[in-house]
Amino acid sequence: MIRKLLYSIVFGLFMVSAACPAEDIPRIGVTLHPYYSFVKAIVGDTAEVVPLIGEGFNPHNYRPQPEDIKKCMTLDVMVVNGIGHDEFAFESIEAANLKGKLPLIFANKDVSLIPVSGHLDGKKVVNPHTFVSVTASVRQVYTIAKELGELFPENASLYRKNGRKYAARLRRMKAEYMERIADLPDLDFRCATIHGGYDYLFQDFGLQVTAVIEPGHGLKPAASQLARIIDEIKRLGVNVIFTEMAFPDKYVDTIHEETGIRIRHLSHLTNGEYTEEGFEKGLRANLEALTNALVDAKTAKQGG
Repeated sequence: MIRKLLYSIVFGLFMVSAACPAEDIPRIGVTLHPYYSFVKAIVGDTAEVVPLIGEGFNPHNYRPQPEDIKKCMTLDVMVVNGIGHDEFAFESIEAANLKGKLPLIFANKDVSLIPVSGHLDGKKVVNPHTFVSVTASVRQVYTIAKELGELFPENASLYRKNGRKYAARLRRMKAEYMERIADLPDLDFRCATIHGGYDYLFQDFGLQVTAVIEPGHGLKPAASQLARIIDEIKRLGVNVIFTEMAFPDKYVDTIHEETGIRIRHLSHLTNGEYTEEGFEKGLRANLEALTNALVDAKTAKQGG
């Protein structure tokens, strides 16, 4: 009898320990890949960083799924873009009846916002792609670290320290590429982008996008629009066209064939695996592509 009682007690204790997590740490939701990298670098092992949507989805046209709503209910806080790139998050929060209850960190709260430049139809729309810029990303890292520290004061000093270290790495990377082009003469550099998501990156280098080809994100130009676009970028004297990594649409090849303008690739930084180092890898690839284009423009000018 005593043996059975002891067995029941031990079994009960085992079940309780199995049901409870070994370490009760906060769950911090993120809506975009860059924010995963930012938050992971800031919190380390003191919190779990939880992407709201899976790796293979495009956040621009994503519609919330039942599992996203359930996931919201398990979070202690969520880091959001909040200026047009993650509307699915707010829909999920509302569907989970968490509006006004789940703490939100608006990463862009302290960022100076700019419109999408170069729209051939003249539209003025706030550009939500702040994370492609080193300067704007550093500002977001500081905002996230500060507000996480306010929510979890026991780790506030660690978060500030980690945020500063991460921001310093980003600044050093930018300085490396700025040095590469420091001796270039002032160039009349004109570029077109397939997608209006890179203004903040170009702004870091004192440049501006001359033309944006897509009439809206993910909207392919019709044949008549494409003909007008080709005429317009010829008229504008565009030096290079930047398209997305692995961009599949044939109309980019058509533009190249009709104009002879070189095509280069940039990353939108919102796809692939969620990893701490993912943002820095993608940022470096973008900086490499942009500075290569500037060096090529100088070479072409000297050759001409």
